[in-house]
Amino acid sequence: PRSPISEKYRVLRTNIQFASVKNPSTRLLVTSSGPGEGKTTTACNLGVIMAQAGRRILLVDTDLRRPSLHRLFGVSNQVGLTSLLLDPSLPLEAALVETPVAGLRLLPSGPLPPNPAELLDSEPMKARVDQMSELADVTIFDSPPVLAVTDASILGSLCSGVILVVDSGLTRSDVVRRGKEALDQVG
Repeated sequence: PRSPISEKYRVLRTNIQFASVKNPSTRLLVTSSGPGEGKTTTACNLGVIMAQAGRRILLVDTDLRRPSLHRLFGVSNQVGLTSLLLDPSLPLEAALVETPVAGLRLLPSGPLPPNPAELLDSEPMKARVDQMSELADVTIFDSPPVLAVTDASILGSLCSGVILVVDSGLTRSDVVRRGKEALDQVG
């Protein structure tokens, strides 16, 4: 809790709060231009830091191609987001997982579907996102990279804010610009 890296995530949390004073960011998408830049690590740590500040946080694995949140938290992925999208009668609470961090709940991806983009760009997804917002102060969506597939752009249109994670030692600036442009196109 007192490490320099924890303090950096507190700075990020504070910057998000100040950036969204007039329009609170209650739905945050965490993505990157390409794979391996630290988006999942950022989403998890941001969720922990926000929960430690007394907020109700829902961390959602929307990477329906290569999900990893269930492994990081050591929980089952049998039931999750895809289960909720394919079965409208399933209550949201049935798929939520408590974490050791007070105030932080997890929604794993669930079984991998054959059509991730279509599921994320569906009316059931919009309805479930609204339900999530009722149960949490902030919903954080961990998504695939924005330049790899359309999923992040679809999710970005459902969110009030986007965090574009960049590995400063790895990612070229033109790739970062293309990632930002892809997100700008969906508002």
